[in-house]
This record gives sequence, C-alpha cells and structure tokens, in this order.
Amino acid sequence: MLCCCRLWLLGALLVVGFIPSVDARAAETVRVGVLKFGTVNWELDTIKHHKIDEKHGVNVDIRFFAGEDATNVALMAGEVDFIVSDWLWVSRQRASGEDLTMFPYSTSVGALMVPAGSTIRSLADLKGKKIGVAGGPIDKSWLLLQGLARKEKTGDLAADNDVAYGAPPLLAEKAQQGELDAVLNFWHYCARLEAAGFRRLVSANEAAEALGASGPVSALGYIFHEGWANDHPDAVAGFMAASAEAKVLLGSSDEEWVRLAPVIKAEGQALTVLRDRYREGIPKRTIDDEEKDAAALYAVLADLGGEKLVGSSKTLMPGTYWRAK
Repeated sequence: MLCCCRLWLLGALLVVGFIPSVDARAAETVRVGVLKFGTVNWELDTIKHHKIDEKHGVNVDIRFFAGEDATNVALMAGEVDFIVSDWLWVSRQRASGEDLTMFPYSTSVGALMVPAGSTIRSLADLKGKKIGVAGGPIDKSWLLLQGLARKEKTGDLAADNDVAYGAPPLLAEKAQQGELDAVLNFWHYCARLEAAGFRRLVSANEAAEALGASGPVSALGYIFHEGWANDHPDAVAGFMAASAEAKVLLGSSDEEWVRLAPVIKAEGQALTVLRDRYREGIPKRTIDDEEKDAAALYAVLADLGGEKLVGSSKTLMPGTYWRAK
C-alpha cells in the first residue's frame, strides 16, 4: 500500500509541476471549510499535527461548518478557499457559469449493507424488502445501484421495494436494530456496520464499474475557484502536496490511526475497518483516467437522475478537473 501511495504522491507532484521549496516562498494561508465531524478532518488533523503544511509552504486554516450546504455557500462567497464535495456538483456549477474546479480526494463510496445472517445475496433478492437510503432519491450511489439493477434486469429498486430515506446515523441505527432489510449508507457508516457484523452486498464503485467506469472514480475532491488558483498557484501546489503526503502517512502507518482514534471516535475492530476502507479510497489514478470515467458515469447519472441532478448540461463540463497552467 505504501508503494501505491508514493506513486499517488509522485503523480500529484507531477500534475502541479515543480513545487518550490519552503525557503523559496513565503507560507500562504489556505482556508479549508469542512464539516466538524467529517472524515476529511482525519487528513487535515494529520497535516496539522505533523506540520506537513508548513513543510510545503502553506498554512492550513481549518474552518468548521455545520452542514454541506454551509460549506458550499462559504466557498461561493469567498470565505474559504477549499471545500470537499463531488465532481457532479462542480460540473453543474461550471455549467451555470461558475469557475469551480477540483482535484481528487477520495474514491470511498457507500455500499448496500445487509446483516451477516441475511438471505439476501444479490440485488434480485431485494424485491419487496425495506431498504434505507442515505442521501435522498437522487443520491449518486443510489442511482448507480438502480442503474446496475436495470442492467442486470433484476427489477426497479426504487419501485419494487419499501424505500426509507433518512439521515446516515439514523439509518445505521435502524439497520442495527433490525428495522431494515438492507441499508445504503455513506462509506464510513458502512465501515462501522461492517465492524458490527454486517456484510457488503454491492458497493457504488462496483456498480460504477459495471456501468462503464474502468476503475474507482474519486467521488469526492477538494473544490476551489479556478480564478483564485490561477492567482495563487503556490498555495494550490503546496496544499495538494500536503494532502498527498498525509495520505502516504495514513496509508502506511497503523500508529497514525491509533493517534487519530479520539478524532475518529472508534477503537478496536471499528477503527481497523475504517482504516482499511479509508486506505482503499486513496486515489491512485491519473487525472485523465478520473475525468474519462467521470464523463462516462455522468451520462448514466444524467439519464437516471435527470435535470434535477445534473442541471442543464448533459455532459461533464470541461475544466471540472484541475490542471495547473
């Protein structure tokens, strides 16, 4: 795993080009807006604890927000420089005239989880079952699973089942209480369920690959304004390098996860599964591969989710993925 992470770091450095040494430039503050208890904090905490940002000539200023909508508003208002969101939102904003762009953060996505003793072994076995879905009716993972069911001719997941939409922690709790036959949740809730004895039926990444992706697509990325990036190339390069180096550490050091346990609020098997699933989600592919697969999935999602999901653009907008000038 360490080798793969080093390759990712090398790739990140090549993407941004030559990164000046710390002595060659003054440290520049980059404001990163995140959810107070979100998984992005694990990487940012690693960066700050080991002063990785200083090593790469930036000062990461972490700004906490109560919800995703609040981080989006803060970025659009210029109150922060980076947030974490998905490539679909970036493309939709670009189609509306905004200059948002991104670089990959994580390929970790949700999965459809069932109790260990469940008789459900495939999507075809779900018919007539009660399914919990986090993220709402047009959640990307839910749409991809519906697309997979359609391709496999196993029925209409939304129409053939009793679907309960809800908040991720509530659905995780109801699943453990036996009130749901299956639950599609965000990746870290799935990891905690896995540690509690649930098993993965099918993941959104598996659905994506069945629908045309050649590998795991980074569902999430660090989002920022292209115009700001052009004016602050060293800040972008430094932050990208710090992010990559933190991933190397998280991908190789079990001790780092023990240190992070109070931040993650997990221990024992739960911490181990979260660590392993996080490591699986460290991006390792080129920007070209990411963009090609995102474009393929965009077409699938546009068909399944319609304008409510993708807006007016039927294709992935150019510039969605950042390439240094």
